[in-house]
Amino acid sequence: MQEIKSVIEKAWDDRSLLSEAATREAINEVIEFLDKGKLRVAEPTEDGEWQVNDWVKKAVVMYFPIREMKTIEVGPFEFHDKMALKKDYASQGVRVVPHAIARYGAYLEKGVIMMPSYVNIGAWVGSGSMVDTWATVGSCGQIGRNVHLSGGVGIGGVLEPLQATPTIIEDNCFIGSRSIVVEGVRVCKEAVLGANVVLTKSTRIIDVTGEEPVTYRGIVPSRSVVIPGSYTKDFPAGQYNVSCALIIGQRKESTDKKTSLNEALREHNVAV
Repeated sequence: MQEIKSVIEKAWDDRSLLSEAATREAINEVIEFLDKGKLRVAEPTEDGEWQVNDWVKKAVVMYFPIREMKTIEVGPFEFHDKMALKKDYASQGVRVVPHAIARYGAYLEKGVIMMPSYVNIGAWVGSGSMVDTWATVGSCGQIGRNVHLSGGVGIGGVLEPLQATPTIIEDNCFIGSRSIVVEGVRVCKEAVLGANVVLTKSTRIIDVTGEEPVTYRGIVPSRSVVIPGSYTKDFPAGQYNVSCALIIGQRKESTDKKTSLNEALREHNVAV
């Protein structure tokens, strides 16, 4: 792997090397490793944080220019693209409902369910997770185990800048309908996002459960129950409401995860 990494780094600094067979072979190997789950663009560390493997992202970026446009025919449907699609779902234990699509180079663990949805290259989706109807997982998005991405959810992709952390949804999270999580925001374990929550790196995520508000940016703490909100901001033209997200409660750590999810949704009257 160290040899492959070295080839990738050299080609990143000198794109003329993309014409060489050894470079193309190294890039193709990285994409194959991603597709089989042997490599990840980002991975959890022992201290609960995440490490971004920049060189793997470089390989994904350079994979595009070494591919050629091809026509792909699937029954009456026709596509024209550079990227191949994943295949052989049965042997991987993945359920894929028409018209779900995952690109080659995305990894789906055994037990994943894809309703008509889309998973892009470099993404990682854990066992027991559902990518529901018209939900999308962008390039390099990291989706944990037993996650539900509800209908129309948008998980943003990230390839550049290279040091940017991919969008991360950790284990046992529930992401409500039409929610959007982008720009490398991290939703920590067992959190619940209600319908239409929009999170970017600059979005204020305000915990309003105590006597004083506590503001986060770029991260939703574990077991938080989150709904859309707004706050008033001064502009030269006057005061206007700006979107934010409100933490209104917590899932109970002591109870079964499914039970605690149902309790949280009922207790806080969260639309999903």
